[in-house]
Amino acid sequence: MVMIYANVDYFRGLSVKDDALPRPLQQLLQDTKRFHQSLGKITPAMAQALQQILYCPYQGAAQHFYLESKALELLALQFACLEAAAPAPKPVKLKASDLERVQHAREILVQRLCDPLSLTELARQVGLNECSLKRGFRQLFGTTVFGYLRDRRMQQAQNLLRSPHMTIAQVAAQVGYRNPEAFSTAFRRKFDISPKAYQLKQRG
Repeated sequence: MVMIYANVDYFRGLSVKDDALPRPLQQLLQDTKRFHQSLGKITPAMAQALQQILYCPYQGAAQHFYLESKALELLALQFACLEAAAPAPKPVKLKASDLERVQHAREILVQRLCDPLSLTELARQVGLNECSLKRGFRQLFGTTVFGYLRDRRMQQAQNLLRSPHMTIAQVAAQVGYRNPEAFSTAFRRKFDISPKAYQLKQRG
């Protein structure tokens, strides 16, 4: 038998913002501070990871890193199965007046790219609860509130990087990133190219 133990704070630390964790795991974390989840149906990929855990070929520090990576792989495979088996939530249509409030929230986000409000503050300012605000963004823009914010920041960053007089650090600060490395990571994840490479490409 293979059993994996993890502190619930570890899973909460994986969620950067908004709905990053799989829905089944979110429900488990909300229900109790301790829970047990059996693996359920074992897929071929799970069976392979289990065999690699049971017959780890390493010792010492290498063994520690290897087993941790395989445990994470097994968790990822299980969460994927849980996500696939979970019933999809029924879409809820918002009223026209609420959608207008969502549009207003979008305008506020665009105006405050460098200093965005928290989700709670934004919802309060436009007169919606957080659930309706998140649902409205999904309905109107096909993404989360912070996903929309991130996309707009990256679009603005593209425009700024075309300027021959701005450094990467200046562009990062202009779009609300205090850490240029975090900005570079987000830009590369969005456009599959580093800000520096994009800048050099635009300058010919």
